[in-house]
Amino acid sequence: MKSETKRYQDSLTMMKRCLLLSKRNPDTFLTSIIMPFLMMVLFVSLFGKLIHPENISYVNYIIPGVLLQCFGQCASVTAVSVNRDITGGMISRFSTLPIKRISVLGGHVLESTVRNFLTAAVVLIAAVFLGFRPSAGPGKWLLILVLLLEVILTFSWLSVFIGVTSNSPEGASSLFTLVIALPYLSSGFVPLDAMPGPLAAFARYQPMTPVIETMRSAFLGMPLDIETAMISLLWCIGLTAVFCFCSLMFFRKRISQ
Repeated sequence: MKSETKRYQDSLTMMKRCLLLSKRNPDTFLTSIIMPFLMMVLFVSLFGKLIHPENISYVNYIIPGVLLQCFGQCASVTAVSVNRDITGGMISRFSTLPIKRISVLGGHVLESTVRNFLTAAVVLIAAVFLGFRPSAGPGKWLLILVLLLEVILTFSWLSVFIGVTSNSPEGASSLFTLVIALPYLSSGFVPLDAMPGPLAAFARYQPMTPVIETMRSAFLGMPLDIETAMISLLWCIGLTAVFCFCSLMFFRKRISQ
């Protein structure tokens, strides 16, 4: 029990360290504040009058897709930070201190969670100024918060895994580019019916689509598809568990070399 308490305390300490580093890093401000705001403005300004999916205003339609896209952008910063800690020798320095080395990863995940919720707030505030009017009740807002947390944890542990397994910060950033493309290849920005056959098939069965569909229905106060909601939660929980396990396994292997 004392060991578990110690690990959580060390993770909180590492989170504070990561928050301080993020505060001093201009890339963090760019990806967490400026980019989300610009994405909302650009998508609504460029495509708002051209695309009218399912009789929903475009700003209401793209909110979930923009949120997931911004989470991916923020997670790329986490991947680079984790890799710098490993390749730059910071982990070796922490080894001389009376802390759990695994708490370094926990600190990055907690910091990423805080930063991504800040990003979500920026996106929603920008969307409100552009005409977004959510109709969710208390129960659906709770579902939205759960989905946001699950998606953030999924992206965060994926970024940790990429950071641990990459050979350089540049490599970690490049690998995460493939992940950032997933929200675009979903129903986040255009309806599936408007996509070519093979692309529509991929978009229909990839993890981001059920999450986006569930979140969109919840935001707009529409009836929820229980099966889609369960699939989205199972995707997030399953992927988080896989990436967490793989991150810890490769981290222990790498620092023992």
